[in-house]
Amino acid sequence: MTHDLEITLDRSSPVPLYHQVASAFEKAIRDGSLPAETKLENEISLAKRYNLSRPTMRQAMDQLVQHGLVVRRRGVGTQVIGAPVRRNLKLSSLYNDLQDEGATPQTTVLSLELTHAEAEVAEKLNLAQGAEVHHMIRLRSVDGRPLAIMENWVPRSIASFDQAELESDGLYNLLRRAGIDFRMAHQTVGADIADADQATLLATDVGAPLVMMDRTALDSRGIAVECGHHVYRADMYSFDITLVN
Repeated sequence: MTHDLEITLDRSSPVPLYHQVASAFEKAIRDGSLPAETKLENEISLAKRYNLSRPTMRQAMDQLVQHGLVVRRRGVGTQVIGAPVRRNLKLSSLYNDLQDEGATPQTTVLSLELTHAEAEVAEKLNLAQGAEVHHMIRLRSVDGRPLAIMENWVPRSIASFDQAELESDGLYNLLRRAGIDFRMAHQTVGADIADADQATLLATDVGAPLVMMDRTALDSRGIAVECGHHVYRADMYSFDITLVN
């Protein structure tokens, strides 16, 4: 709870008080002093605690909401959701990106089957319609918080999988061990809203915003080796893009 959070405000500083407060909360969230799911006091109590006006305290909370660090929920109040995952757009897996950031990814396999590729999947993988593919749906969490639902298809000839290895490692790591040399991918990023099943799995609300990504990865021969459709909680996930001229 916030009673453990000491904030020293410099009232003579040109930095606005609301920003000083928001920065102190952000630091505490990012270093784990205020862990995910911590419920914060209401703005009136916080304003009194730090000897601030209620509008100033509201500005500070608004900044934390905008940065994806806390969320306001009806009937619950303001709650910490933790530091969001920021991911560079590059040919890498979410599993490895989370590990590189020092997070602990967890995977739950929701389904794993050998099936026949429908037309859209067959086209993406350059297969004959009805060709056999591994179809998997996984829930990826970070530090115990649901982050993404990942649906992937891999041609049967590429590799084989079992639930245990998919829950203990990332898909791209498994494919690399099977001899796949990833070289490029076609990727589309968009937006969606959570349906009832997605909301339950991702521990969010029906209609909550989601980041959507479709990707088809190719090996060094230019052969499609996997395609996927992933959705992420938008309040916990974003892409970083560097543009050059």
